[in-house]
Amino acid sequence: MSDQSQCPVVEARGVGKRVASPEGELELLRDIQFSIMSGEAVAVLGASGSGKTTLLGILAGLDTPSTGTVLIEGVDLFALDEEGRAAVRREAIGFVFQSFHLLPTLTAVENAMLPLELAGRADARAQAEQLLGRVGLERRLRHYPRQLSGGEQQRVAIARAFATRPRLLFADEPTGNLDLATGRRVIDLLFEINREQGTTLVLVTHDDTVAARCTRRLLLDGGRLRDAA
Repeated sequence: MSDQSQCPVVEARGVGKRVASPEGELELLRDIQFSIMSGEAVAVLGASGSGKTTLLGILAGLDTPSTGTVLIEGVDLFALDEEGRAAVRREAIGFVFQSFHLLPTLTAVENAMLPLELAGRADARAQAEQLLGRVGLERRLRHYPRQLSGGEQQRVAIARAFATRPRLLFADEPTGNLDLATGRRVIDLLFEINREQGTTLVLVTHDDTVAARCTRRLLLDGGRLRDAA
């Protein structure tokens, strides 16, 4: 990776996304340009269907743009093949999904261990157990996702996302499938661990209260991105 002090952690350059539909081609994103520096917490806002999740997927290299590119710590994601993008994600990126994306055949601790094992960490189990204790799940280590509540599943997902101490964390509506009280606890935990690890956070949300806790807010409107008031 390039020297983080000399370049943004993430930079979008002219990102566009078009998809086919029965009504013809739809333009979801148009000429998206912005940069995020180390330590920022940035909220991405917008109406339902405005392309927020699509943008986050492109920023993380999980989806490909129709035009433009994304740089992670100065590395052009889309100059790399899928294997190269996966290596960047393993090294620098964590991701928290709205629908948790836990593997149903793995226990809580095995789900949290997964990124550490992929990184070749010999202490994967010990680190995963420590993180799950940090999120209050020390008594649920050997439970499967189906045996956990929605809030517990999201806490496992947060532990997994922070397991490798990523320099950049993407969170896509992390409280979208949770009740209000559980969602607030999950957000408190997300920001708390984020501060402790000094991670740069990019958070998609529809919740103005959550967005207000970020240092910067961006609004997706009509496929374009602008600073929110």
